Amino acid sequence: MKILFVCKYNRFRSRTADVYFKKINKNNKITSSSAGIFQGSYPLDKTQVRVGKELGLNIEGKPRAISTDLLRNIDLIVIVANDVPESLFNPRYQKIIKWNISDVKEGKDYEADRKVMKRIFKKVDELNKRLEKLK
Repeated sequence: MKILFVCKYNRFRSRTADVYFKKINKNNKITSSSAGIFQGSYPLDKTQVRVGKELGLNIEGKPRAISTDLLRNIDLIVIVANDVPESLFNPRYQKIIKWNISDVKEGKDYEADRKVMKRIFKKVDELNKRLEKLK
């Protein structure tokens, strides 16, 4: 099974979900990646990177956009955003889950970033438990 975590720019929410899933997933038959519906080009917010490191994640890296090639082999799309519509994807080809997680306004808001990351962790934990039952 291949999972794609999606948010608007692949800078924070989808990247956090992907990195955390990779950290906790013990089933080597399930892989994950992340992408944004738009190509994010500006650097990651330093506060978000710092919060990630404090919570044991390295979310640094270059944002990437969704491509047809990427979608071709995906079994499950997890939209980790409140600002990405499900209608962008064809449910005929992939199962779609949507988590309505708001983005954090950039402005070095440590507590808001931490709160969003913890919410994403909880959602990923729930998804991972559901997937473990499918073994």
